[in-house]
Amino acid sequence: MIRHIVLTKFKAEVLDPEIDSLFAKLADLQSQIPGMRGFDGGVSVSPEGLEQGFRHGFSIDFDDAAARDAYLEHPEHKALGGQLVGLLEGGVAGLVVFDLVIGAPA
Repeated sequence: MIRHIVLTKFKAEVLDPEIDSLFAKLADLQSQIPGMRGFDGGVSVSPEGLEQGFRHGFSIDFDDAAARDAYLEHPEHKALGGQLVGLLEGGVAGLVVFDLVIGAPA
């Protein structure tokens, strides 16, 4: 399984309802992309305060790399990704993406 983790640093003027709507649209891609499952997103609740401005994020679980790759190439993902980048401080600089293999042997 692949866990796709995205951390975001939204511009100050972007309000939570707009973020929630975008995250909901990303979650809805589950109905279009086989092997995509387990979307979770929202605001950081960490008591450590180490977000470095990356206050929102989401993660998506994929059955395998092929499902993740299908998501990355999906036209609706590309459109929503463009919207996301437009809402971030510094564009792509306001984004961190990290893919983690879950269940791999140590």
